[in-house]
Amino acid sequence: MSRRVALAHCSLLALGLLPVGALRAAAAARKILVLGDSLSAEYGLPRGTGWVALLEQRLAKEKIAASVVNASISGDTTSGGRSRLPALLKSHQPSHVVIELGGNDALRGLPLTMTRDNLQAMARDARAAGAKVMLVGMQVPPNYGTRYAQDFIALFPGVAKEQGAALVPFLLAGIADSPQADKLFQPDRIHPSAEAHPKMLDNVWVVMKGWLR
Repeated sequence: MSRRVALAHCSLLALGLLPVGALRAAAAARKILVLGDSLSAEYGLPRGTGWVALLEQRLAKEKIAASVVNASISGDTTSGGRSRLPALLKSHQPSHVVIELGGNDALRGLPLTMTRDNLQAMARDARAAGAKVMLVGMQVPPNYGTRYAQDFIALFPGVAKEQGAALVPFLLAGIADSPQADKLFQPDRIHPSAEAHPKMLDNVWVVMKGWLR
């Protein structure tokens, strides 16, 4: 809450026009910025069925005072997110930043050192702006090479530990490794179907519900 708004609320409180509870709720309001790729941008899905849209519904159901800004772009890489983040931080002034990027880096076989540097820079920038940070981990199929796949998986917990960020180990846990995986992906076999997104939200929510406190 900005200083101007806080002063205005305090003035109303002094006049007896604003309940104490309302002031506390306003002060505790959170803004969550989601910086992601197609997995968060509802690629191929009806609007309102992706996990980020479902997150807004979950927050309301749990009576958690928070708004969500979805700044995800299909096809985005960590380099793209890194270049976009400063303007997003300035424009939205989020209290919490969720970084769901890296999958497209791996699909393109980009150097993991670059992906790591970009994730670290985004986490640092968000923290410097006063936001708490969450990294959402991804995995790649073993056909990318065992060493590359293992090193890619290790990126996310490594950066999270270095930057003091919360970590969702694998956004597609219970989906990509499900016996019914064929039914949980769109025909391209890359993007989850609408039926998979509630599970994706559950994977995030396990970590997020404590992170928001």
